[in-house]
Amino acid sequence: QVQLVESGGGLVQAGGSLRLSCAASGSIFRINVMAWYRQAPGKQRELVAAIPSSGNTKCADSVKGRFTISRDNAQNTVYLQMNSLKPEDTAVYYCYVQDVRGVITWGQGTQVTVSS
Repeated sequence: QVQLVESGGGLVQAGGSLRLSCAASGSIFRINVMAWYRQAPGKQRELVAAIPSSGNTKCADSVKGRFTISRDNAQNTVYLQMNSLKPEDTAVYYCYVQDVRGVITWGQGTQVTVSS
């Protein structure tokens, strides 16, 4: 079983930056896709950014040019660098990992709050 440990969330003023990290451990099979999702109060969970093993990243239009996803395959870790944060970025951010068999694991979530 895979465990995901997220870190880096917190409270920041609008225009500030945060960096989220998510480290996978346990019975790790070959990881294919690593991603970040977020869920704001009263809204559905949405994809923020994804990075498959090929390295071709995908970002939601709302964060393009502000957020960057990257991964360290040797450390089984995915990062989300968030710059120019806006109050509408406030949400719980979840790490997502899918292995080559299609098995999906979610992190426990980390709160990001952006004050105006």
